Amino acid sequence: MNNATTATHETIRPAEAAHFGALAADWWDPKGSSAMLHRLNPVRLAFVRAAIDTHFGTDPRALKPLAGRHALDVGCGAGLLAEPLARLGAQVTGVDAAAENIVAARSHAQAVGLSIDYQAGELSAIAPREQDLVCAMEVIEHVAHKGAFVAALGAALKPDGLLVLSTPNRTARSRLLLVEAAERLGHVPRGTHHWDDFVTPDELRELLAAASLTMSAPRGIGWTPTKGLHLSDDLALNYIVTATPA
Repeated sequence: MNNATTATHETIRPAEAAHFGALAADWWDPKGSSAMLHRLNPVRLAFVRAAIDTHFGTDPRALKPLAGRHALDVGCGAGLLAEPLARLGAQVTGVDAAAENIVAARSHAQAVGLSIDYQAGELSAIAPREQDLVCAMEVIEHVAHKGAFVAALGAALKPDGLLVLSTPNRTARSRLLLVEAAERLGHVPRGTHHWDDFVTPDELRELLAAASLTMSAPRGIGWTPTKGLHLSDDLALNYIVTATPA
């Protein structure tokens, strides 16, 4: 990883964009190729909602804590996170590397009556600035030039904005369960994960610091037979963090 990489570098890997674009048609099918994301999304949303309330001082009972605010969902896919952010009151922009995902996202948003600005392309070229909230869920492990990607995330934030980022950790357990077992058993499509590209919490903290962002203590996203996917102190598989401009 090159922390000195600037935001002028391209971060999209064409092969990764093609892989996820090929999944666009059934992205919203909870039993389809994105089934794992459907199970993961409520856990991520719970974390995001708590982070919003803590950072912006909003009432946890409020239905639209993001009213009047702008939110950016990076690597938005077909809108699994962008749509809930819009329902929380935000004016949402979704950015994705795969044009096929953007087509699916626009179609679904229109069908459910949500106004979301979806754009396909390189983050640094199209991301609007001055965002109150920027989310990048399960994205950094798929990009080239991770330093440039994080710099572009930071550049999109307001000085008092909030970044939420989640990613698999690079551990022996994540190699076994997230790559080998999950793909072999069909829980995620083959070729989705490349273990060498996973980022550890310490590496992520350094990447964020290089972009003048301060990272919170990470929370794990774990799995047990009794709880399923849930927020945890165990960081071995996947973790989620907030970051704010230093």
